[in-house]
Parts: sequence; C-alpha cells; structure tokens
Amino acid sequence: MSLPGPIHTLSVYPMKTRIHIVMSDTEKAHLERAARRAGKSLSAWMREAALSKAEAAAARALGTADELRAFFAESDEREEGREPDWAAHREVIEASRRPGAT
Repeated sequence: MSLPGPIHTLSVYPMKTRIHIVMSDTEKAHLERAARRAGKSLSAWMREAALSKAEAAAARALGTADELRAFFAESDEREEGREPDWAAHREVIEASRRPGAT
C-alpha cells in the first residue's frame, strides 16, 4: 500500500522494535482500508488499536482482594440460580470423554 505524501508519526519514544503478524490477504486489506479512513499508516493504526485493547484489558483487571470480592458480589446479583458444585461439573466433563458420548 502506498499512501500519498510523507507519514508523520508523533511518538514519545523512538520505534525500535518490529513485530510480524500473520493474517490473510483479506484481513490485511480490511485493516488497510480502516487505517486509510483514519488517515494513518497501517502500522500506526494497528499500534493504536493494540494499545487501546491492552489498556481496556488492564482497566478490567482485578488487582486486589476487595476488587475480587466486589466482582463476585456483582456476579451473584446479576446471575440467577446456583452453579453446580465441582463434582457435578466433573461428572459432565467425564461423561463427555466416554466413547460414543454426545
């Protein structure tokens, strides 16, 4: 893909590392179009997308025991019924391993 004119990337740190991403030609074309619509190089667009996803994942991380307790309390309020205990889960798992099980 060749973009018209020079590409200027504003960065706080110098870019020193390259990564290799395997994808289909169709996926690459789709991402190139998205980057072009945003007025960015594919590299800059993918870097921003990856950093955004990493930040969102970090924001959802549970860092303390209190956060974990709050998570389970919210889950208990949201979900109905009761989860089967481990023995019941294990029975389902074992049954699925038997020959001819559906």
